[in-house]
Amino acid sequence: MTPPLRRLLIGTAVAAILVGGAAGLMRLGTGDARSSSGGPAAAAPVTVPVATVARRDVTLYEEFSGRLEAIERVEVRPRVAGAIQSIHFVEGALVRQGDLLVTIDPAPYAAEVARAEAQVAAAEARLALARNDLDRGQQLWTSRTVSQRDLDQRVNAEREAAANLEAARASLATARLNLGWTEVRAPVSGRVGRQDITVGNLVAAGAGAPVLTTLVSTDPIYAGFNADERTVARALGGLDGNADPHTAVDRIPVLMDDPSRDEPRQGWVQLIDNQVDGRTGTVRVRAVFDNPRHTLMPGQFVRLRLGRAKTEPALLVNERAVGTDQDKRFVLVVGDDGKATYRTVALGAHVDGLRVVTRGLEAGERIVVNGLQKVRPGATVDPKPVPMETAAWTTPDPVRVSAATP
Repeated sequence: MTPPLRRLLIGTAVAAILVGGAAGLMRLGTGDARSSSGGPAAAAPVTVPVATVARRDVTLYEEFSGRLEAIERVEVRPRVAGAIQSIHFVEGALVRQGDLLVTIDPAPYAAEVARAEAQVAAAEARLALARNDLDRGQQLWTSRTVSQRDLDQRVNAEREAAANLEAARASLATARLNLGWTEVRAPVSGRVGRQDITVGNLVAAGAGAPVLTTLVSTDPIYAGFNADERTVARALGGLDGNADPHTAVDRIPVLMDDPSRDEPRQGWVQLIDNQVDGRTGTVRVRAVFDNPRHTLMPGQFVRLRLGRAKTEPALLVNERAVGTDQDKRFVLVVGDDGKATYRTVALGAHVDGLRVVTRGLEAGERIVVNGLQKVRPGATVDPKPVPMETAAWTTPDPVRVSAATP
């Protein structure tokens, strides 16, 4: 036998020994993994957090979209004509009622005030003279030194002088008003807009007066939206039966989502319109919100939730407990035997971070509140009770089941 052939036979024998040893080890491991009865070992139940479905009295809300509206919006226009002398506001700044915004050249109006004051002084002098003449005439009439006609003329002169004095005083008041109007002040508190005219320009007064700037109030602020007539009817139906629903609407709560805050803003209904729009079947609703930091602006798009005046009983679940099966929503109900059962549900509004269940569950049932992807319907689980509000533990990705069996 040649050396190469001998080496080939030895290598083949070694390979056969190694393969046989590996097969024996695999059989040994398989035998150890089997139970004493010869069947496969049972898998341990999956530990999952479960919470008990409870019925609570809650305020139910319906969601709508709307826009913010200023309670007061003023176009600031000059009330007297003249040249713009100075501008005292910063565009976009907050101002208080009475703050000075614009000054129109006051010189012509100051001169008019001086002229009116002189006219008043002259009228007062003429009135004093007329009264003296009247007093003398009355004394002379007593002694029959003057005629009745002369006395009547003196009485008439005194009355005319008094009337002229009143007219002069009215002219002075008008002149002072015009002088005061050369200082254009904020009519309301709020946020001032852009400057629409600059220093040195001549402005007119009256109906054709140009807009100097606009001013909108920001605290509080309105939020207007259109609500369907059913929702409005339910909201009004929750009011006290003895109260006028159109004067007690401020008892109806409204929430507004605010990205700048962790919690929604709390407001209330200020107005429900007196008719339904026949084209859309909606009613115009206006809510009011406090805005002390002036972060909300008129015209801003907002999402609103219209509530009801009275609380109602409802079943609440954590939204993590709800899975999606194509076009259906489902939960896994854990029975007393520890088995998870597939149950389709219908969901309602969001309430305090939870979701209202309108159909499919009963109070007192336990549901898996997290980790739905780890449990198959019909499987036995190891339930660990947790509060419904927290639903702590792992935070899995949103669950979608494509083929679940009820």
